[in-house]
Amino acid sequence: MGLDWVPLIVTAVALAVLFSFYLSWRVGRLDRLHTRVETARAALDAALLRRSSVVLELASLPELEPASRVLLADAAGRARRADDPDERELAESNLSRALRAVISEPELGEALGDVAADDGLLAEVEAAAKRVLIARRFYNDAVAAIRDVRSRRLVRTLRLAGHAPLPVFFDMDDEPPVFPGRS
Repeated sequence: MGLDWVPLIVTAVALAVLFSFYLSWRVGRLDRLHTRVETARAALDAALLRRSSVVLELASLPELEPASRVLLADAAGRARRADDPDERELAESNLSRALRAVISEPELGEALGDVAADDGLLAEVEAAAKRVLIARRFYNDAVAAIRDVRSRRLVRTLRLAGHAPLPVFFDMDDEPPVFPGRS
């Protein structure tokens, strides 16, 4: 009769150990998700910076009409200088719209002639625009995953995320332009 409590204590200890392993796994997963968000954000920032660089290079071509050059250069400059997240989303969206407006001009093919095609600048602009689209999707998918995990009751109750800020989505117009003569 004196040993009836031993199986109960062994079961309680085993459950406590299992629960601690589960919590450790959840914390590790949260940490990996936060790292994934940070990595995806860095990749997005690099893609946005690269896009603005090639757009500035495109804007420097003398074959473009002056209004298009100014529009592209101004939009790319504003996108590079934007510090506030909301301001940056707007500036990057404006750069996307300006790039689409200039690229969709029917005279672009004639204006640029073989200059941009010879050095691959249009292909570079096209690739940079597509990289932004992909990088933003990866980032927003990572943010959605971490928000889903952090919304769970156990994570909120035990504050497993610590003091890490809740990441926010990066919403911008990232539709790449349709380049003449390309699909």
